Amino acid sequence: MNGPRHGYWCECWTQDLTEEERPTLRASLDAYSASQADRWVAVTLRTISPALDSDASDTAWAWLSQGRIATRQALLRSEPCAVTITHAQTRITWTIRPVLFLPLAHRQGVELPACTNDFKPWKASS
Repeated sequence: MNGPRHGYWCECWTQDLTEEERPTLRASLDAYSASQADRWVAVTLRTISPALDSDASDTAWAWLSQGRIATRQALLRSEPCAVTITHAQTRITWTIRPVLFLPLAHRQGVELPACTNDFKPWKASS
């Protein structure tokens, strides 16, 4: 990658609704197209849907059959999206937001500064 590249940052969060805790990040994905981003959510929902309670399953299949189109259209307009289902006492939320991925410096074939030779890995004391 030579320059910045448009894409989508996708995350899956869960939250136990019986506890007063913050949501927990479970997974993330860097997607380079709207279809790749919403496919990640779709594959996950199809995979877990047999284990969901009936309300959560209905919500999942409603998004898969109708909501996915609206999500894709919003992503193509560079709008962030979220898909949320609640199963028993757990809220699961997938977020997708447009981002600009920046290239990282490539270290091969580049002369590093002299100070890098002074670096000594940290060792735990015995």
